Amino acid sequence: MLQALSFLTILGRGTSPRPGSLPYFPIVGALVGLAVGYAWWGAAHVWAAPVAAGLALAVDAALTGMLHLDGLSDSADGLLPPMDRARRLAVMHDPAVGAFGAVALIVVLLLRFSAFASTAPAPLAVGAVWCVSRTAMAVIALSVRYARADGLVSAFLGARSRAALTASILLGAVISVPLALLELGWWGLLVLGSTAAGSWLVAAFARARIGGFTGDVLGAAGVLGETAGLLALAAIPEV
Repeated sequence: MLQALSFLTILGRGTSPRPGSLPYFPIVGALVGLAVGYAWWGAAHVWAAPVAAGLALAVDAALTGMLHLDGLSDSADGLLPPMDRARRLAVMHDPAVGAFGAVALIVVLLLRFSAFASTAPAPLAVGAVWCVSRTAMAVIALSVRYARADGLVSAFLGARSRAALTASILLGAVISVPLALLELGWWGLLVLGSTAAGSWLVAAFARARIGGFTGDVLGAAGVLGETAGLLALAAIPEV
């Protein structure tokens, strides 16, 4: 649990990922999401909706150390332009942000801000969405081919097993579904499904482009999954 918390948040940042931490990703996702959700809820009692939305984004960025947003920008730079596989991997390894990454980051942050700003605070739903996004990250790491010969996320490869995959999925469902249903009713299943679909589409796109996933792809899958969930939340008539 502490290893997953160290890898996914600013707590213990700099520690290497451990194989046994993947099944705990859903728990960490739920904790981060609840922190973001209740920051959004609390800010909405003091400030107007746009300010509360901005603060929710700030809390999320602070808690994750912007790790996943960095993965999104690197993935956009490597996966979107036309180039060969080797060049894509090299671009994604480069910490510099290119035009594709900058535009993707701006567009996604605007969508997330707009979704928060146009929706009544729903902290439990945010916890559920963040839980599903981290569950998707664990599932991708456990079931999709790793695209590099080595790298930071290669440490997770030793955890690949049916038991770890099943535990990640079950834990994610046990945590996220009750949270979503409690706050949104049956609409919550639409929100969770949108989150899972958004994350998996990123993994499928990466597999088509580079033959698998990288650490940056995991980050992009988490962020875009959350964004899809937030957009679905904003589309619900009344929460």
